[in-house]
Amino acid sequence: MVRTYAYSADFDKETEKLFRKAVFLGEGHNGIVYELPENKAIKIFQEAKVCREEAEILKQVSKSTYFPHVYNIGQLYMVREKIGGERLDDFIKKNGMSRELAKNLYKLINEFKKLKFTKLDMRCRDIYVKESLSIKVIDPKECYKRKVTYPRHLMKGLKKLDCLDSFLDYIKDIDKRSWEDWEKKMKQYLYELE
Repeated sequence: MVRTYAYSADFDKETEKLFRKAVFLGEGHNGIVYELPENKAIKIFQEAKVCREEAEILKQVSKSTYFPHVYNIGQLYMVREKIGGERLDDFIKKNGMSRELAKNLYKLINEFKKLKFTKLDMRCRDIYVKESLSIKVIDPKECYKRKVTYPRHLMKGLKKLDCLDSFLDYIKDIDKRSWEDWEKKMKQYLYELE
């Protein structure tokens, strides 16, 4: 459940000017997000530490096409590229799981490996799908701190959307070794939840 907090951040002049035309997009556990002009978004954080950590991750992955470009970082805010498209969970509710979408999610996990993430996972609501079925991640957290060796949260979300089996069937065709690993670990995880 999202809690509403009173947010406050000292903006530089350019950000202040952009923020005057801001449109509320949403609120999460760590901050509140507004759309800005010029295809930008601003996230205002509750804690400077969380802002710094997210900014560090986005700096480290700046060459990856899967993450938003960062324009400006303040103590409690970050101005970054606005990611278009639709949240993965909402997209799947409307369109279902396709082979191409599964393949793009598989490529995302491989990108995490390439970037040396220790957390090879992402929540459905932090992945956005564009019309072309390309995907972007909006909210990377603890990617270099937590150790998760398979896309557990992602697959848990896909199970709730009743498309985990079709996702795994597509993965089996794409990469049998990953399919065996993910299916085994997911079955164990779901067993432990019972």
